[in-house]
Amino acid sequence: MSLKIDRGLFKYDFTDYHAILCVPINADVKEIRKRYLKIARRLHPDSCTATSNAEKQLASDLLSKLVNPAYERLSQEKNRAEYMLVLLQTGKRLLQESTSIDLTSDVAKQLAQTSHLEQAYKSAIALLAETQYDSLDNVLQTIGLISEANLVYLVRNVAVSKPVANPTPTPTPATNTATPSKVNQTTAPPVKEDSMVAQYIRRSQDLLAKNQLAQAEVELRDALKLEPNNSRCHSLIAMVYLKQNQIKMAKVHFHRALQLDPQDEIALEGQHTIEKILGQKSASSKSAAKSGTGTNKAGKSHGGGLFGGLFGGKKK
Repeated sequence: MSLKIDRGLFKYDFTDYHAILCVPINADVKEIRKRYLKIARRLHPDSCTATSNAEKQLASDLLSKLVNPAYERLSQEKNRAEYMLVLLQTGKRLLQESTSIDLTSDVAKQLAQTSHLEQAYKSAIALLAETQYDSLDNVLQTIGLISEANLVYLVRNVAVSKPVANPTPTPTPATNTATPSKVNQTTAPPVKEDSMVAQYIRRSQDLLAKNQLAQAEVELRDALKLEPNNSRCHSLIAMVYLKQNQIKMAKVHFHRALQLDPQDEIALEGQHTIEKILGQKSASSKSAAKSGTGTNKAGKSHGGGLFGGLFGGKKK
């Protein structure tokens, strides 16, 4: 049986690994792993409930040729970052070329029109995931349907983050109800859903607030690979480094953030914090040199209080 899929993003020579696993485009590694393990248990020869040899072979092929490669691509940081970059470029290309995209599923058509894209998209993906691998004969068709939903979500997010200049509206015949929906014919009112980079930033801010620095750094690195000149990403990752006492790295990113946006409040205050830390270290070094001891009691003041002004605390 051929495993070729020709709907959604697959139609544009792009392998939609998110559709294969049926996870949202902005899913994190934990969510991806959880979903993969559930599918793997369904398809693995040791746990597969298929009765016929043909069905068992199909389950094995789906696992080895689609599911495992999808998980490998999305679970490893470097691979996922490269993949997300290509995905974003694909979305931009489709939007910039004003490509007329035929939507054949009700799910995709509804997503093209809804003013609550984020909520509708996640609900649709969660619903499709419940039965995606129940009928192995229909798996490829379901993956194509999911990929159509991903395509609409991607293009609309790109449109929100970077509108196309001088868009040309295409009139839709009022009497033709049988014509498939077109993404460029069903442009909904401007929505406030975040772009993918904005979602990375929001998650990183939540992680920073919980002091989960390693995870926040991963989110921000992925965001910077998509938008290397995003001042907010630079200022936030600088804060991650500052909290980890990596002063040099923090200084580099604060400097870059201010190059991109001289009014970036986080970068301005972060730079001030670094100057204060370096000033205290310099003073402590001089004091230690005069007293002949390396003990620096004043150094204990470099605690979390220095970050209070950047994360909702009162400035002194």
